[in-house]
Amino acid sequence: MKYKIVSSILGIFLMILSFFLSLFFLISIIIYPEEAQGWAFLKSFLIVSIFGLVLFLLAGKFKEDDVSYKEVFAVIGIGWIIISFFGALPGYFSGDIPYFTDAYFESMSGFTTTGASILENVESFGKTVLLWRSFTHWLGGMGFIILSLAILPALGIGGMQLYIAEVPGSSSSKLVPRIGQTAQMLYIVFILISLAEVMSLRLAGMSWFESFCHSFGTMGTGGFSPLNDSIGQYAKTGISHAWLFEIIICIFMFIAGSNFSLHSRALKGNLKVYLHDPEFKFYVLLIIFAVVSISCDLFMRGIYASFLDNIRYAGFSVVSIVSTTGFVTADFNTWPEYSKYLLFFLTLIGASAGSAGGGIKILRIMTLVKQGLAEISHIVHPKKIYVIRFGNHYISREVLYSMNTFMILYMACYVLGILALSFTGLDMQTIATMVAACFSNVGTGFGKVGPTHNFGFLPDYAKWILSCMMVLGRLEIFPILVLSLPGTWTK
Repeated sequence: MKYKIVSSILGIFLMILSFFLSLFFLISIIIYPEEAQGWAFLKSFLIVSIFGLVLFLLAGKFKEDDVSYKEVFAVIGIGWIIISFFGALPGYFSGDIPYFTDAYFESMSGFTTTGASILENVESFGKTVLLWRSFTHWLGGMGFIILSLAILPALGIGGMQLYIAEVPGSSSSKLVPRIGQTAQMLYIVFILISLAEVMSLRLAGMSWFESFCHSFGTMGTGGFSPLNDSIGQYAKTGISHAWLFEIIICIFMFIAGSNFSLHSRALKGNLKVYLHDPEFKFYVLLIIFAVVSISCDLFMRGIYASFLDNIRYAGFSVVSIVSTTGFVTADFNTWPEYSKYLLFFLTLIGASAGSAGGGIKILRIMTLVKQGLAEISHIVHPKKIYVIRFGNHYISREVLYSMNTFMILYMACYVLGILALSFTGLDMQTIATMVAACFSNVGTGFGKVGPTHNFGFLPDYAKWILSCMMVLGRLEIFPILVLSLPGTWTK
């Protein structure tokens, strides 16, 4: 392990983080001076800047060729941990979150785009802190490391390796030849869609503050809201056009849960790219099936008066869960068992590869189903050679082996998480869905961590375990597990 290289890159990440903290310091003193939260952001900015500068200067110069996969995985794994640590400072210094364990949990939940919260009454918090809380979703959505590559492409520090290791479910194919250009293109698409949602919500009647908070949460597939009852609060307070807010947010959650490379190609004029992508088609069909079946289940059980209301609440909940956003408009904790089980399975499946969402990813599920069918057919016709295809591409045995390994590790980590939290004494439904909510980066489960509850009641050790589950799920296990191997830290 070349520690100086790791130190230098982590220093760059912290200096980028300090830049955003300085922006929020300006927001706090210019837009919301009455809240007196400027000092919290200024102090956070100074601490992060100093640490970042020290790490960068201590490292010295090095060449891109010096970077191996050991350094890449160390940067990815350690990077998310320390960014979440320093990102927790504004909430902690402001006094809104008095205990650092809670502040770290909230920050980790933000940067990993999980959306699990320990906060009781968020509307009593300062607006600058709430805006920062939602902004961490936006930073983590396409990846803080991809952001650094977009801003500083000239660094050339293990660019492609960082891209592959960081982007959830990404492949090694690039949209353009240079990784810096790829990162810039992805972020341009990300920013344009984010601005489109902000303007759509604002034109629909939402305030600027809430439009930005909800757009950050939507595009980052995180789900933090500045309202106690999330998106459902608009309908509860009797706002006549609450349904319009729900439709807009639902559309953008759907977009955020799809592959961003498709959006990039579509913006260039190739709209047919969606029709030719098998994962996107499965994504759409999965949502349609879930919405129709849950709506029918709710209607037959008489949960809501009209069938349109059943479609409205089922549709929003399904898209929110599949995209791993976690916004809520209804308490699906009270829904029939079929609807709850289906939402739970959608929690594990997650969003599309190359999206900001979490979970196992639809691409892997499709590939493993095809592999299973091929194995069954091979039993019937043992002499026949079966080749698994995804679209126009053949899937190699190495890729299949990697996916199988991932699934085994994913389920093993999930089971270990459940066992570790069984000491809390909570019921099985709460524990199983709580771990799934954090591991798949959805943020809401069932039982005592349902849509109308939060994670604040948990003991500190449970919050640290769940924080680990969040980063494991966000980075798709391997970077964190690599750090646990002794050979990673030797020459």
